[in-house]
Amino acid sequence: MSDAALKLTGISKTYNLGRPNEVQVLRGVDLEVAKGEIVALVAPSGAGKSTLLHIAGLLDTADHGQVQIAGQDMTGLHDRRRTRIRRNDVGFIYQFHHLLPEFTALENIVLPQLANGAARKAAEARARDLLETVGIASRADHRPAALSGGEQQRVAFCRALANTPRLLLADEPTGNLDPATSDQVFAALMELVRGSGLSALIATHNLELAARMDRQIRLDAGKMTTA
Repeated sequence: MSDAALKLTGISKTYNLGRPNEVQVLRGVDLEVAKGEIVALVAPSGAGKSTLLHIAGLLDTADHGQVQIAGQDMTGLHDRRRTRIRRNDVGFIYQFHHLLPEFTALENIVLPQLANGAARKAAEARARDLLETVGIASRADHRPAALSGGEQQRVAFCRALANTPRLLLADEPTGNLDPATSDQVFAALMELVRGSGLSALIATHNLELAARMDRQIRLDAGKMTTA
């Protein structure tokens, strides 16, 4: 059994649109992310990176292959167990922040902690610490509409790490930002990840950002190669 944070073995996925329109998105993908490692997943649009991240994060299932998170085989788990692992062990970040518009930045980070059984006082303290780390503690009481795009995404980063996951999965986390803001926001993300000591698999088109991670891999035509 692997002690890697994430291990994918022989992952294949086909979307059946009706013959002859089957689309094989992933073709026997093998991937391992070590504990504390930040890996860049470089892939062109339509290469299957989102599908791969969803399978790795238990939001989707593979047709064939095995997913291990922190050495535990995820194959065949019932929905309740998969949900518990997603909530406790995996953090997700998407290109768009998906913050709840009726709640403040602080509340958006507190809510997933409360859902996970944390006491409100402790949840608020952690939320403030995370916002301080990414440099927007002064914006804690603002709702998403009053925040800039970069600030919104920083809040999303904090929310993803609120429950201290073991693994972070990010799909183009700065892809919706201008270059200058993207660089600043990515630096904040790296500070959060490095400071937390967790493992991360981050999909990006930006080769400059990819070069700042520990290792690069490439997904092309459904297969994994070294970038």
